[in-house]
This record gives sequence, C-alpha cells and structure tokens, in this order.
Amino acid sequence: MKHLKAVIFDVDGTLAETERDGHRLAFNRAFAEAGLNWHWDETLYGQLLAVTGGKERIQYYLDNFHTQCGTSRDSQQQTIAKLHAAKTQHYRQILQQQTIGLRPGVQRLISELRSDGIRLAIATTTTPENVTALVTATLGEAALEWFDYIAAGDMVPAKKPAADIFNLCLQQLGLAATDCLAIEDSANGLLAARAAGLTTLITANGYTFDEDFNGAICVLDQLGEPDLPATV
Repeated sequence: MKHLKAVIFDVDGTLAETERDGHRLAFNRAFAEAGLNWHWDETLYGQLLAVTGGKERIQYYLDNFHTQCGTSRDSQQQTIAKLHAAKTQHYRQILQQQTIGLRPGVQRLISELRSDGIRLAIATTTTPENVTALVTATLGEAALEWFDYIAAGDMVPAKKPAADIFNLCLQQLGLAATDCLAIEDSANGLLAARAAGLTTLITANGYTFDEDFNGAICVLDQLGEPDLPATV
C-alpha cells in the first residue's frame, strides 16, 4: 500500500453482527409466511454461510438439505425470488426495531477516516436495500452520503469469493487496489479482496473465527474502542 486513500468495508458480519439475529431470523419468518416447514437454526445457518448471496443460499439448501423437493429448476427460481423478496422485507423490519447495532470500533473508525479525508466505500454480496437499511438504522440516513460508492448484490455476475464486486468498487472509485484497504470478516471475503489485489484486514466474528485467514494483513476480534481494545 503506497498511501491509504480509501477503505472498502464489507457489511454483514463486518459492520454489524447481522447474520445470526438478523438475516437468519428474516429467512425463517419468510419461510413461515410462505407456509414452509423449513427452519434454519444457528448451527445450520453457520454451514449455509459458506455460500454467499441470499438467493444462492436458498438454492444450496434445496440442493443439499431439502433434496426431496421435486419441483423444476425454473419453478424453484421463482419460489426463491419470492422468498428472498419477503426475507428482505422482514430483515428491514428487524433493523427498524434497532435490535442490531454496529460492531465495536466501527463508528469510531468511520469517523476517524472521514476526519482524515480518507474515502469510504462498501463492497458486499447483500442487496443494496439491506445496506441502506443497516446504515440508516445504525448511523442515520445522512450517513449514506459518507460512502463514495456502494457495490452490492447482483451488480456483478459472480459473488464472493470472486473478485468482481471489489473490482467494480475500485473502478467506480477510480483508485488502484494498492491505494485501498479492505475490511472483511470471512474467508470468502478475504479471497475476493485479495483476488482484487487489496490489502485486507479481518475482523472475525462468532461464525467465522475458525476460518482460514492466510493472506490477511491482520486478524482482529473487533476494531476496538478506547475502553475495549481489539485482540490480535
């Protein structure tokens, strides 16, 4: 890294612990609303997190855990699209209840980066609607303007661990990978960022703590506060 010009954040698991008590609950509510007897407990959801993207995660579940489903692929795709749309609505409702906060150190770091004139961006596999909902619920609506670019969801053909979402972000920022730092929480995120040439900092969480982070510049348990230092 020649000189830091921008920091590119992942969202789920990096900005906030949204997976277990956010996305997982929203999926289960969407399943119940559709009359399905599917339930993703914490352990199963941890396995499903190996697949990036909500729609892709449902398809993986059908292919590997619910193989008795005899519908055609086209019919499955229609069902998945409806379920994912419903899940997104439930997720936004959960965020509006303000039961999910930012991880330690996130707001402090963002504030310090802005004060130092370092640009902010987001590169994530979650939908743009989910990004907006989380940022608005935790930092306020005005905070959306703090990020020079938000690369999210289906903007690219291949999701993490492919580098596509980071490459798009770098292109839109007009910066070289050597000018930026990526902050991620998962092995898939690390692979994607490193494939794009980005120096990458990991803030592991309960679901990702035991993953392989070889290639990261540093692995922390969180970003740290003055009264809550991070652990390497």
